[in-house]
Amino acid sequence: MNGKPAPIRSVFFGTPDIAVASLNALHEVSDVVGVVTQPDRPSGRGLEVTPSAVKRRALELGFNLTQPAKVRTGELRNWLEALHADVFVVLAYGRILPPDILAVPRAGALNLHASLLPKYRGAAPIQWCIVRGERETGISLMQMDEGLDTGAVLSRHVIPIGDEETAGELAERLGALAAEVVRADVPRAVRGELLAEAQEHAAATHAPPLSRDDGRVSFEKPAREIANLVRGLFPKPGAFTTVGEKTLRLLKVRAVDTPLDAPAGSVVVQAGVPWVATADGSLEIINAKLEGKRESSGRDLVNGRVLAAGSRLGVAAAAAK
Repeated sequence: MNGKPAPIRSVFFGTPDIAVASLNALHEVSDVVGVVTQPDRPSGRGLEVTPSAVKRRALELGFNLTQPAKVRTGELRNWLEALHADVFVVLAYGRILPPDILAVPRAGALNLHASLLPKYRGAAPIQWCIVRGERETGISLMQMDEGLDTGAVLSRHVIPIGDEETAGELAERLGALAAEVVRADVPRAVRGELLAEAQEHAAATHAPPLSRDDGRVSFEKPAREIANLVRGLFPKPGAFTTVGEKTLRLLKVRAVDTPLDAPAGSVVVQAGVPWVATADGSLEIINAKLEGKRESSGRDLVNGRVLAAGSRLGVAAAAAK
């Protein structure tokens, strides 16, 4: 015998792209004895049934995989108990795990949450921190309990949010950071070397799931608030307004403090570029997509007479006349 401790036995729970790097990292620092991910779902224009990003990677690595339709029937718990894992590691799995599952591993279940807890508990922390104008975020390694992101925090790792960064771009960076947290902190957590800090529940904020209607732009709000909404909801579910009876999805905008002498929502064309009046400041439309059309630059939308000087966004055609 060489005296080396037995490798950590782990089970990974995750589903989307952001979780893949952490699965890879967990594979480096432990013996991954199981992977749990969501069932295959229809996706894309053709609604073709597609496996999750985590499933694809787990199959490449030859891991033991399960995709339960439900987590409370007892079948998942029985499957997990048979693996004799030391720890569960969870990132963007997409289901709330009940107490009987959290109690299975010796060292409990650890969640890699994409915010600085107790801020932005919930399903969409990356999007909401940008929408609400935060300047920094990060990854919190948390000991899971039966609440929604309420468990004790073992470590926090902070990164700044770029002025023009979108939710998609931030998710990529947070996914890479989460993988580093797995490498650095998960083995220490299993060995009991990290101090668990109870969250200050009174300071908690929430990041509920996003619906399409969360992306509806009100030009009665300040320009910088609208720009944060566009960045925070890109690429999904997306921020949008209307031009007449058609939907205009706003893909990239720029907010400035200079106001326009026009009612909120009015288009003003300056040097061929479309600007929109807001409650405070003004908004340049850099890229957008008209319903049924391809993505276009703001200048092309002016040239194509989609955005005309004096037109109003976000109001019905009859009301705009």
